Amino acid sequence: MDVQRNNGALEISEIDPFLAELLRQIPASTKPDAVPAAERRLFSAPAGPDEKELCAEWKVYVEPELRRLFQSATETVESDLRQLGANEKPFANSTLRIPHEHSDAWLNALNQARLAIAAKYDFSEAELCDHYRSPIGSRRDLSLFQVNFYGFLQEFILREMDCDGAAAPNE
Repeated sequence: MDVQRNNGALEISEIDPFLAELLRQIPASTKPDAVPAAERRLFSAPAGPDEKELCAEWKVYVEPELRRLFQSATETVESDLRQLGANEKPFANSTLRIPHEHSDAWLNALNQARLAIAAKYDFSEAELCDHYRSPIGSRRDLSLFQVNFYGFLQEFILREMDCDGAAAPNE
């Protein structure tokens, strides 16, 4: 997999079919799927349970806007992911272009997915920090790999955003 900046976009090329499938799963992974821990992680209260009034106002005034923001980001990512057509040459490597103006949506959706997956599988801090874990032997292992892969993508997107003002190759 090769990641580079090209004509105002982050271009990820030579994406093998396995990683392309993990990318296609981002929108579905952002959903808490009625898992209370994932719901709490994505929409955490701003204060402890003793601050009932503040938490109630947060739920009424802030949470709906967060949900709209999350949904909008997920829709942007879903639209960009259409480039990875699932039925075209299923064993060929793919290329994905993320327009610079979609960077924030990608960071948002990747973060949602990472938080929801980590909460659903109740990953410990040690598991989340073990970047050398292998092999993938279960759905839980695959989900941990997914969390780390999405974090890897966030890092590249953030680097690109940092380089926005600097001269970059191919632009």
